[in-house]
Amino acid sequence: MAQIIGQYVNPVLEALRSLGGSARPGEVCEYVANRLGLVGSPVMEETLKSGVSKFENKIAWVRQYLVAAGYIDNSTRGVWSLTDKGKNSGPLSERQIGEMLLEIQRQGKVLREQRADPEDEDDDSDEPIPEQLDYRAQLLTTLRELSPSGFEQLCQRLLRESGFEQVTVTGKSGDGGIDGIGVLRVNPFVAFKVLFQCKRYTRSVSPSEIRDFRGGMLGRADKGIFLTTGTFSVQAHGEAIRDGVPPIELVDGERLIKLFESLELGLAPRTTYDVDAAFFEQFR
Repeated sequence: MAQIIGQYVNPVLEALRSLGGSARPGEVCEYVANRLGLVGSPVMEETLKSGVSKFENKIAWVRQYLVAAGYIDNSTRGVWSLTDKGKNSGPLSERQIGEMLLEIQRQGKVLREQRADPEDEDDDSDEPIPEQLDYRAQLLTTLRELSPSGFEQLCQRLLRESGFEQVTVTGKSGDGGIDGIGVLRVNPFVAFKVLFQCKRYTRSVSPSEIRDFRGGMLGRADKGIFLTTGTFSVQAHGEAIRDGVPPIELVDGERLIKLFESLELGLAPRTTYDVDAAFFEQFR
């Protein structure tokens, strides 16, 4: 494990420093992916059987180790923040990283039931992942197991919860791939008609699918939204914002999860506690 995730230790620390000392997991992953030139590469599309990104899984494991080593604070759920040690440390050498990871493993500071290799190239089974990703994997799997009509209705509910009005699922064949229509009201005087398409994918959406969706939009709406449980290729991202044509908002599986989280839609929040050992030290 140490060899697999060691390469991400400094980029994760660098990400948190560059983002002001704290960030959400998705922001850290995005920074590290850009920093290492992984955006658009096949590495970013690899997933575990649970549906969770292998790349995100590795970054989450790095966080587990950095918490155990005292570089990242574990007090705020959903936000990774640097401790004073993390803020003041410079880049770690390869030797320091190796020794840190091995020492943490030796002391058992990372839960033994979570010690499985996060990426065993010879075994594509569902490896255990850190707790903060567990429900995300379950949510993504749940979304992908919905019926096509059920997923369309769920997207309708999601758009309504996000402030859209008059959201209707059409789902008619031969309608240019349009699954529904909604209205986004900006203020009492201005509103935009928006068309949306929903796809339960595990693969990447291609640029041709974006073009086909736009073809069904032309003359009917000012903007489109393409929602998928999969990902979008780099070319699809470029096609969505191409000059001279109506823009299309892309919502991939990761962004879908963030929307469900922010709206607490289909998710039951819970409170957990970690023992603050430093607090009790004063009473020894």
